[in-house]
Amino acid sequence: MPETEDLVLNTRRTITYVLCRGLVTVLAKVLFRPSIEGAERIPANGPVIVAPIHRSNADFAVSVFLSPRKVFFMAKHTLFSVPILGPLLIRVGAFPVRRGSADRESMGRAEAVLRRGQALVLFPEGTRKEGLHVEPLHDGAMFVAARTGAWVVPVGIGGTERAMPHGAKFPRLVKVHVIVGEPIAPPSSEGRVSRTQIAAKTEELRAALETVYQEAMSR
Repeated sequence: MPETEDLVLNTRRTITYVLCRGLVTVLAKVLFRPSIEGAERIPANGPVIVAPIHRSNADFAVSVFLSPRKVFFMAKHTLFSVPILGPLLIRVGAFPVRRGSADRESMGRAEAVLRRGQALVLFPEGTRKEGLHVEPLHDGAMFVAARTGAWVVPVGIGGTERAMPHGAKFPRLVKVHVIVGEPIAPPSSEGRVSRTQIAAKTEELRAALETVYQEAMSR
């Protein structure tokens, strides 16, 4: 796997980042013609977790340009072993995560990004899901928010499950609708934040994500 130590230190919008982001943005807008409502709700500065619904691999392409800020994100760890792609992912703000397990290293990197006041795309469902409703979420997003003071922004995306369904190798020309919800404050306490508080905030995020997802799907 390529060296990823420089990830959290490089918060500049490098030429590589700008070019890759621009390419993804153009392709997403041509293929999906996304309508976006509420993007101004994403804080312009300070630590923030952008928390989209996850129904398709195309969700990342839509999430990357919701804010003019540089965004960091997690990607499947096996992608970093691919020649050229691995080093490129690092340069555009990605870092590896081992899905299906408690990956402390990736969560540590997520915290390091947020402690530097950056924006992080984190899918609170953990992996791609199916269905018209948001099931109980993992506590990861709110756990990291509690440790870093990051606000969490729910994002509903409707249409990507048809634009690029599970198993599809190429996207289809389907219009996508994106609804950005109100930022949710991180769990806080005078002392250590309890698991109960994190669970309550996670349920608040789930309910907010359900609302914006249903709204996006109805467009």
